[in-house]
Amino acid sequence: MAVAILGTATVACASDTSDTSAAPAPTAAAPATSVPPTAVPATAVPATTVPSTAASEADDAAEAADGELIWEQVSFGFVSAYVLARGNELAVVDTGLAGNGAKIGEAIGMLGGNLDDLDHVILTHLHADHVGSLPELLDAAPGAVAYAGEADIAGIISPRAITAVNDGDDIFGLQVVGTPGHTAGHICLYDEAASLLIAGDALIESSGVVEGPSPQFTADMDAATASAQALAALQFENLAVGHGSPIRGGASDKVAAGVG
Repeated sequence: MAVAILGTATVACASDTSDTSAAPAPTAAAPATSVPPTAVPATAVPATTVPSTAASEADDAAEAADGELIWEQVSFGFVSAYVLARGNELAVVDTGLAGNGAKIGEAIGMLGGNLDDLDHVILTHLHADHVGSLPELLDAAPGAVAYAGEADIAGIISPRAITAVNDGDDIFGLQVVGTPGHTAGHICLYDEAASLLIAGDALIESSGVVEGPSPQFTADMDAATASAQALAALQFENLAVGHGSPIRGGASDKVAAGVG
């Protein structure tokens, strides 16, 4: 599977029409799909190509060291993960399908780190196209802590405990925004100072248009619509979605126009 690392964004302080090509691991509340569930419970605890030059990587590392939030999309085709750096901390949001750990490691390298340096793995929800490489990442990053919405943890395969988070919690300077609907425990991540919303599948982008999640893979569409409309009330310039392309500039206006 080829990976494209798109658009480094520096900020101071799925509809993705191909969403239906991935069959998420269903939950008890989710509509039945043709793919049987594979998850087992994990224990909960209380669009330009980035130049892969040494100078570019050094600049990113210097900016992260200064405390600015640096983020990159890691596109696996129909779904994306994101790598982030701030200060001396590194985080990954979502992991794609199984087998993408090395590709995520390459993206971390663009920010001047490696998997041994990874501190946080944050999962927006339990679907297999977002959590598939979690075991691989945690095995390669023994110091990393995994997080997910409390209601989704039982459906995520993990080699060690996942920390439960809920609306209003903070991870790595990112505010957790509870957005139930697509799954019961779906979360988004908001950084007001960095003007960034990482939306998982609560929002999807297609040809510059932002919509709510795909009904085909959404457990509770009424709740998902309400969550998307709540996101439209936030202010942010940049939007990172699981399905579709990131929006850099004027993102909250596009969200309001699409779902508000």
